[in-house]
Formats: sequence, C-alpha cells, structure tokens
Amino acid sequence: MGIEFELKFNATPRAQEEIRAAYPLGYRSFRMETTYYDTKNFALSDRKITLRKRMENGEAVCTVKTPAAGFGRGEWECRCDSIEDSIGELCKLGAPRALMGLTGAGVAPVCGARFHRSAATVEHDGAVLEIALDQGVLLGGGQEIPLCEVEVELKSGDPETAVAFATALARRFGLEPEKKSKFRRALALAKGE
Repeated sequence: MGIEFELKFNATPRAQEEIRAAYPLGYRSFRMETTYYDTKNFALSDRKITLRKRMENGEAVCTVKTPAAGFGRGEWECRCDSIEDSIGELCKLGAPRALMGLTGAGVAPVCGARFHRSAATVEHDGAVLEIALDQGVLLGGGQEIPLCEVEVELKSGDPETAVAFATALARRFGLEPEKKSKFRRALALAKGE
C-alpha cells in the first residue's frame, strides 16, 4: 500500500515568502487543477475515500486516498486521462478493490481546487521531506474560497522527524494547523456547510 504522511497548515502569502527565504531549496513550480469525484449518494466521501483527477502542469494524474492512522493516508496514483478508466488501474496498484463496487454506477465531479504549488525537498535529521507552498482557490457549489497553505510531506524516514520539523516550522512562521484536506473543505463548500 502507498502511504502518504503529511501535515497541513493554513498560512499567509507573507509566511510562505518567509519560508521560501529561510529555505532557499530550488523550488519546483506546478499549476494544479483538481476535480474531486464521488457517487450520486456520496458513497466515497461517507467512507472518507477521496477520488480525484489532477492536472499537474497539464498532465493528468488520478489518485485515490483512503483513511489510515494518524497523519497518514493510503494513497495510490496513476497517469490516466479518464477518472473512470483510472479506477481499475488504481485497484491493480493496491487500492481497495471495494472501490470498483462503490463506483460501479458511475461517479461525477462534486468539487475542486485550482492552485499554484511551489515545492522543494529538504533533508532533516535523516528524513527526506517536501515543503509545498499552495496558493489558489477551493471550488464547490458554484462558489470559491481562497486557499493558502503549507504542507510538509514525509518522503522517507521517521514520521516523528516530520512531525517535529513541521511543528517547528509552524511555530517559527505562525502557521495554524489545518485538519481538513482540500477535498473536505471543497466538499463542505459544495454542500453549503
């Protein structure tokens, strides 16, 4: 199983610039356009499953995420132009086979996000981490709200090191923890919550 281990924080554009200055790491730039999908009766989101298609600098990447302990989530992704075609591929990669049954009657777009990401890799106490600075909007129900956050994702090493690094980063730059994913916030917007 693929595991994604990341911590998210709400930020300001100024805090992002201060982080970039404090960690001049050769940031890579990505234009992200994400569409999140669910069934008509929200069978995926009710089970805390996220299904998305993201255009990353114009290239389609389909992803499914499932619940896991702590800051982790199960995550599988493949390059595919069609979200429907990606479901079988994601299951072949190890995503729960129940996904095929849950989506058998079809899926449709429910919400989305459009943002710019600057990402860089940092090594810290034997761990390899990615710092991602995201700015844009979350979309749902014909509305949009601003998005400005910092993510610290563990690429390899000890999860405790990632938590310690992210906690120190948040304290130093005045970042507030964000417990909800982009999907959950966009879905709440779509549902008018």
